[in-house]
Amino acid sequence: MRICAVTCVKNEGPFVLEWVAYHRLIGVTDFLIYSNDCDDGTDALLDALAPAGVVHLPNPAEGRNYQMEALKDAARQDLVTGADWVWVADVDEFPNIHVGDHSFAALIEACGNPQAISLSFHFFANDGVETFEDRPVIGQFSRAHNPDLWCDQSAIEVKTLVRRDFPLQYFGAHRPFARKSRAPASWTDGAGRAVPGPFLSAAKPRRIRKFPAAGARRFATLNHYALRSVDSYLVKTERGDVNREGRVFDESYWQERNDPAWEDRSIQRMLPALEEEIAALRALPEVARLHDLSVQAHRAKVGMLRARPEIAARAAHLAALPALPPGEAELIAELGLAETPR
Repeated sequence: MRICAVTCVKNEGPFVLEWVAYHRLIGVTDFLIYSNDCDDGTDALLDALAPAGVVHLPNPAEGRNYQMEALKDAARQDLVTGADWVWVADVDEFPNIHVGDHSFAALIEACGNPQAISLSFHFFANDGVETFEDRPVIGQFSRAHNPDLWCDQSAIEVKTLVRRDFPLQYFGAHRPFARKSRAPASWTDGAGRAVPGPFLSAAKPRRIRKFPAAGARRFATLNHYALRSVDSYLVKTERGDVNREGRVFDESYWQERNDPAWEDRSIQRMLPALEEEIAALRALPEVARLHDLSVQAHRAKVGMLRARPEIAARAAHLAALPALPPGEAELIAELGLAETPR
């Protein structure tokens, strides 16, 4: 079974090895990675990872929606058209599969081999981690929001694994869109349940990439490390969004994702195998050197940013923000839930 992961990156060099290694462990065989104007050596590192199944292309986007233009190009690439399954995700997103051997194959079997499987986000908090460390992100962060709630909503965004025979019109960043003239696809959540009808048909614009999360994680969830350390978040805000122009990683983005209410270390069962796979990738020609150079570039950027008084003030402000995101206390009260455990 060939599974192709598709993503876009910009200055993600320190995090590429972990993401590729982890996805190889869960069954991804091929990677199609588009880079956007990197200045930390990410593009060179991706080229060096070719023996591990990585195909690196400069993003062909000419407009402002970098990711959608890359996905349009990806849909024509042999690596994608020849795959049994396609997984579109970002480098800070890790499928946490709870069944069988924790692979995509085990998830597919548990869900009954549908044409698409959508995994609900679980946003992992910064939880007071200030300093960037060159070690696996999944081992550094274990606090996250109530998995059934996010801010003032009980519906949470997803990312989707898509089977080759899905009646595809085009790939979206969060879900595929089906041809209207075809019969509805068989499509499940991460618990093997059919996704809600309005989501399946993309009938509601505000629910086009999300649905209620309660009960959706029996077989798998999607750990999303959108913040990481304060150091790395400062670099992320300076870099801007890799997927579309004009998006700002500001105070609200941070606060919405920095709720440390729940502890979840389940993905860390993968750490021993992950460390071995990272070591195997580092043994490929030039990979260790290029990874280490990207880490140096990341740390240099952190030092440059923190030397600016306004950036240092921003970092201090982020650290002082309340942990509970906007709207969640009101939603908890409205639903009659007990106080969120911490």
